Amino acid sequence: MRMRIVFAIIFSVWVILLVRIYHLSIKSNEFYEEIAEQNIVKKQFIPPARGLILDVKGRPLAVNKLGFSVSIRPHLSKKNTLDQELENLQNMFQDLNVIKLKKDYIKADSPYNQDFIEIIDFIDYDRMIPKIAALSLRENLEVKPASKRHYPYSNLASHIIGYVGRANQQDYTNDPVTKITNYTGRSGIERYYNSILQGHEGVRKIKVNALNEEIEEIFKEEPKSSDIKLSIDLEFQKYIEEIFGKNAGAIIVMDVTDGSIIAAGSFPEYDLNPFVTGISQARWNELISSIDHPFTNKLVNGLYPPGSVVKMAVALAFLDSGKIDRGTDYFCSGSFELGGRNFRCWNIYGHGKMDMNSAIRESCDDYFYKGSLKIGIDAIAPVLERFGMGQKTGVDLPNEFVGIVPSREWKMHKYSQPWYQGETLNTSIGQGNFLVTPMQIARHTAMLATGKNVIPHFLHSIGEEDAKFEASDIFTPFEKKQLPHIRRAMYEVANHQKGTAFKYFTDANLTIAAKTGTAQVVGISQAEKKRIKEEDMKYLQRSHAWITTYAPYEKPKYVVTIIIEHGGHGGLTAGPMAVRVYNKLIELGYIDKKYAKSEQVIKKDKK
Repeated sequence: MRMRIVFAIIFSVWVILLVRIYHLSIKSNEFYEEIAEQNIVKKQFIPPARGLILDVKGRPLAVNKLGFSVSIRPHLSKKNTLDQELENLQNMFQDLNVIKLKKDYIKADSPYNQDFIEIIDFIDYDRMIPKIAALSLRENLEVKPASKRHYPYSNLASHIIGYVGRANQQDYTNDPVTKITNYTGRSGIERYYNSILQGHEGVRKIKVNALNEEIEEIFKEEPKSSDIKLSIDLEFQKYIEEIFGKNAGAIIVMDVTDGSIIAAGSFPEYDLNPFVTGISQARWNELISSIDHPFTNKLVNGLYPPGSVVKMAVALAFLDSGKIDRGTDYFCSGSFELGGRNFRCWNIYGHGKMDMNSAIRESCDDYFYKGSLKIGIDAIAPVLERFGMGQKTGVDLPNEFVGIVPSREWKMHKYSQPWYQGETLNTSIGQGNFLVTPMQIARHTAMLATGKNVIPHFLHSIGEEDAKFEASDIFTPFEKKQLPHIRRAMYEVANHQKGTAFKYFTDANLTIAAKTGTAQVVGISQAEKKRIKEEDMKYLQRSHAWITTYAPYEKPKYVVTIIIEHGGHGGLTAGPMAVRVYNKLIELGYIDKKYAKSEQVIKKDKK
């Protein structure tokens, strides 16, 4: 019995040994082969060159500036060699912060790291070339080609193009490619199309020896990225910047047929280049403390009361209700009393008898007060939302705001308070809590001009592939029958002697349809019998000046929407600017010259 137990133990030991030998020699073979390969074969990731941003004619708006990076051999932290190398670099490039460079090096140095540590990510090509031969002779340094994002026009179209900035830990987690590039899009097109511009990293596999020295390259896959072409015309973009001058606000010039934007601006603009490597605290404080908010992209993040530029949409809501038709008229006496409060018309003397056409043409507030009271906010708000208010336009810019369309439900949700009739009156003329972005107004104007809902966009093509944006129907069959009458009223705004923009459009070289708007930013006391003139007000108390237009009236091609912050009356301030834009569109061939007025007609208009 004892011998059997001994033989059983010996047999079990041999079985265990054989199983272990099998596991080590066969099952673990792949594991150890992989470890061995890692010791022999080294994988390197190649950062992609960021795609260029070009204008519609292929002119560069964002490029990659060529230069060099400098790295130092690892494990020199505790040697005088590191200080010697840093001192040598400072002698060559006087503006280097050696203390910071040393700190960055020590932070990245590790006993397990065998790669050179990058301490300078970019030195300009022209500065490096005279020094590169001397640096290349130093065995502890590694100089490699590098690039840095550069915006050749500095602040031109800054809110559209956007900028790149250094990637952080969150960026690394969300997008591993940023670990290789160290940069990512932070705003504008740079951010919205970041994945396309950034592209995919390349891979290189090399054999190395025990000293981590390269023996041969065994595999290489090149990095890939794509250029982006925008619908913006650089020449036209420069022009709108010139005519906008020192005003604060926004302008959009958009093709109504497909939504492509050929020029747009949020003003004031700012220099994009300092953001690439890091803006100074002083400059940042200057940007964010300015009363004109240069860092805000007013195209999609500027929220303004729309004022009278929404009266066409409100008029369509009147018609949709069935309670008001185009011939329904109201008498404007200059003010309307409701609940012990006077709701003033902008014309303190009154417009007299007004129907829908004349109310839009002359922007009669009293007509819309009385009409809105008849149909109620529940009939107005849904129509405004369907026509793009309180909704994203879909434009290819990040963080687009939706604004506010006041309604009974909105107020209860926001403030837990009931709705009052006076709020309906304010909403009907684009005041109160009503807020929109300039992009929403531009898209809405394109809807009125064409009957279609287009998606505003800046993208023209990616690489060689053209972008496609589909328009959709937005109006009911009934509304489509009403649109010619709404357009006629907009025509009269700019071409009828009683139109609110007529005297500001006499220099126009083509026929334009328009709507002016004056959006109040401060309330007017009921005690004031006569409103103070805009030019006599303090700057921040003046109304915002709106104008939204399309042309040619005969066959709409472009929308021009402008808001000038604290600019006063829309026609007076923004009207002449819109005229200059359309005249330039004809000059550059964007609008066929067959739609241009003859000199005799222009002279007649001026009279």
